Amino acid sequence: MVGGLSGLLFGFDTAVIAGTTEGIRTAFDLDATGVGITVSAALWGTLAGALLAGKPGDRYGARNALKAIAILYCLSGIGCLFAWSWPALIAFRVMAGLAVGASSVLAPVYLAEIAPANRRGLMVGTFQLNIVAGILVAYLSNAIITGFALGAIDWQVKLGVTALPALLLLAMMFTIPDSPRWLAARGRMAEAAGVLARFGVADPEKELAGYVRADRSAPSPRLSWSRHRKPMLLAFGIAAFNQLSGINAILYYLNDIFAAAGYDAVSADRQAVVIGLCNFAFTALALLVIDRLGRRTLLLIGSVGLTVTLGGTAAVFLSGQGEQYLLWLLIGFIAFFAFSQGAVIWVYISEIFPTDVRARGQSLGSSTHWFMDAIIAMAFPLVAAQTRGGPFVVFAVMMAVQFVVVFLCFPETKRRSLEAIEASV
Repeated sequence: MVGGLSGLLFGFDTAVIAGTTEGIRTAFDLDATGVGITVSAALWGTLAGALLAGKPGDRYGARNALKAIAILYCLSGIGCLFAWSWPALIAFRVMAGLAVGASSVLAPVYLAEIAPANRRGLMVGTFQLNIVAGILVAYLSNAIITGFALGAIDWQVKLGVTALPALLLLAMMFTIPDSPRWLAARGRMAEAAGVLARFGVADPEKELAGYVRADRSAPSPRLSWSRHRKPMLLAFGIAAFNQLSGINAILYYLNDIFAAAGYDAVSADRQAVVIGLCNFAFTALALLVIDRLGRRTLLLIGSVGLTVTLGGTAAVFLSGQGEQYLLWLLIGFIAFFAFSQGAVIWVYISEIFPTDVRARGQSLGSSTHWFMDAIIAMAFPLVAAQTRGGPFVVFAVMMAVQFVVVFLCFPETKRRSLEAIEASV
């Protein structure tokens, strides 16, 4: 439940900006560059949060670090609600980004460390399901608030409601235990055994013995290129391709994309809700099969579908014809993304690093993800102002490249213990 709420806040804060860009543009008299800076401000904070979260996560445990994250979410939501100037808004969006980035590192780590091997894909993937649930809730929230016709404060209310679920997350953080793997790595065996018993493990002592053997075989708690080169490259690759699909740029500017195709503000909000529903449905479908079909298979299927749908979207904008197909192309894009990259990324990164550096490895993957996200989100409105179809051509080509890279380089991790993956990667 706590991991799910972390994911919901992650998704909500990621997507809520889509319904506020026009209001922010008007309130502060911004041009395309100013809008790009506003949207990407949270992403630079997210990058910092992802980079900084690994060390305290390893040292103090994911549970304790997530408490601080919940506080950041609360403060950022309240700050955006009362933002009195553009610099103040930027500052509070950076704060929101810090929380999103840190939670993208620590929530999957916590879930991966408490999950049994045969259900790890489902449990960590549930984090992604809740991210897309948060995206859907953000689109619904935006549509509902738009219906109240609040005028100039519309965008502030849309951003400010984040504080409500953040308060619930903070309260719930006091009800969950530390990860048994994290406790065992610090010699707190009795506490670790108690947590395992609470999770229903039949033989906690045997489970702990496996943790200890893996911990003793790990030469150093430092993440290093010489020792962890392969998992680092895998984490970098999956995170970079995730953003090179264009997913977050499309989510952030979804209302603007529909506006460019001739939809008004209310219609754009409704179309965004349809996209959010599709995202949720296909993420749920992926979670039903991720532990059977495997992570690699889903990535390959998604690469093909994303290449086709992005190519079709590019054709609509470049030709100036077929706008009536845009919604269906974007639904197809979201469906293939949710079924593949969306469901796999946080599961895969959380699996491929040894326990003693897992949070730092997750930090590497997450920071790569958010760095690419920030660059693309800042560039998207500038490039789209010159050529609406150009960004989609680039995204389509990148997904074709992803197919080749995954086929040649990515190992399968389904139904293997974290210790077995550690020994082979």
